[in-house]
Amino acid sequence: MKADGLKSGWPIVSRSGTNFRVSETRILQVADDEMKEAVSEASALLRAGEIVALPTETVYGLAADAFNPEAVAKVFAAKERPSFDPLIVHIASRGDLKNVAIVPPEIEETVNKLTAAFWPGPLTLILPKHPDVPDLVTSGLPTVAVRQSAHPVFRAVNKELGHPIAAPSANRFGRISPTSASAVMKELEGRIPLIVDAGACAEGVESTIISIEPREGKKPVFRLHRAGPVTKEQLQEFGRVEKARPVSQETPQAPGQLDSHYAPLTPLHLLEKPEDFQPEEGKRYGLLSYTGEDDSPYVALHDWETIESLSPGSGKLAEAAIRLFFVMRLLDEAGLDAIIAEPVSETGLGVAIMDRLRRASTSL
Repeated sequence: MKADGLKSGWPIVSRSGTNFRVSETRILQVADDEMKEAVSEASALLRAGEIVALPTETVYGLAADAFNPEAVAKVFAAKERPSFDPLIVHIASRGDLKNVAIVPPEIEETVNKLTAAFWPGPLTLILPKHPDVPDLVTSGLPTVAVRQSAHPVFRAVNKELGHPIAAPSANRFGRISPTSASAVMKELEGRIPLIVDAGACAEGVESTIISIEPREGKKPVFRLHRAGPVTKEQLQEFGRVEKARPVSQETPQAPGQLDSHYAPLTPLHLLEKPEDFQPEEGKRYGLLSYTGEDDSPYVALHDWETIESLSPGSGKLAEAAIRLFFVMRLLDEAGLDAIIAEPVSETGLGVAIMDRLRRASTSL
């Protein structure tokens, strides 16, 4: 299938049922003087019903035209993602929200305040879906997860395509989310035709996801479905933040809710207390450290094969969030028998970091 604006020589996609591979995955690097070309090529592929890896401010996303169910099906196939796990829909502007969601009058004022404060940016809202959004995108749920990305490349593609974009993280299901084009290539080479490379992602962890429960005469309750860069402390200005109620793992109510997620192939164990570590003889262990300082009780705990730090020497949560998936991938590729992860303080961005570590962790 070919659309106007598609260059000749694009990889041919072969399909067998829902499984497919492409003959080649291209990486198109973006610089200030060539952003227009990258946006044009990515948009043309999306318009033709193909899928493309695009940078966002959080992680790289695997994009499809959200109004094209066949294209969305390719996202699930390329990621090997179960169809019961819904996708986030990205819109080009706040005015486009009406095209994908129906905002109830009782929360309209709250939605306006949140979008004015945090969009474009890493906040995803769960809202009643518009009938035009295919059921495959929402996994049959009556709600849709929606946000507006702050990344200039993603926003430009979103605008040029003229449709909302469905885009989960650009990795195989359950694996470490990619924060660079090279990480996407390791995950999806041969499965997608194009990766737009705009360098490392600025935030490093996926968006915060909330739903809104109105309360007459009081501030609304925000149900936190996934912690992310927009913190509890920031949201509390607009409402009361509470954890989302537990849901069945076969019927998640929002993207990114499954317990086993963001995991390396190498077993990762989150060590809440240093004294819980009991190494097995002959096994090679690596440490995912917060600061990597020699006086850390975790660093001194064992003769580690390798140590990788989230915030080397400084202990800054913002830096730790940006480096989290990068460091996890380094340790995953180090030939270890197991990765031991040190906890971080569960304040601010630390909540999102610990959420990802817990979901990546297996019991000791």
